[in-house]
Amino acid sequence: MCFPFFKAQGHSVGASLCEEEGIEPALRALAAAEDKGCRLLLPEDLVLGREFSADTETQQLDGVDVPDGWMGLDIGPRSATFYAQEVAGAGSVFWNGPMGAFELAPFAAGTRAVAEAVASARGTTVVGGGDSTAALAAFGLDDKVDHLSTGGGASLELIEGKTLPGVEVLGG
Repeated sequence: MCFPFFKAQGHSVGASLCEEEGIEPALRALAAAEDKGCRLLLPEDLVLGREFSADTETQQLDGVDVPDGWMGLDIGPRSATFYAQEVAGAGSVFWNGPMGAFELAPFAAGTRAVAEAVASARGTTVVGGGDSTAALAAFGLDDKVDHLSTGGGASLELIEGKTLPGVEVLGG
């Protein structure tokens, strides 16, 4: 999800997954964060692969400009540590989406670090999304959060204030 933000900022994204329709919303989010004095925490380093495969050639990138022929498949160790520290200091945590291709061993460390931080956070922890749920289960942490939902999109819509039919039926 970081690559539309990077592209909006003028960084190269190489062969990373970056949908063009995500660039304009990323620009709006960056502008809104700046206007409101809000910190938008994007990765500062990445783990790259030549292809989406567990046995692909990998490299750590100190920065975010992905060279041609490479794709960003995980956050780097500096970003993982920074995110874990931010989660540890939070009063409440809402996590939606892994940090990278956690299902491939060379690209699991960032998601593992954040998952462990969420699982040990002192505040209320809410995790939404099938991939996030799968990551927590893969790391044996799915029973360590307060609320877990496979409905990532629905979770985001709920916090946006949209009416969800299932919640409405329950009187929520």
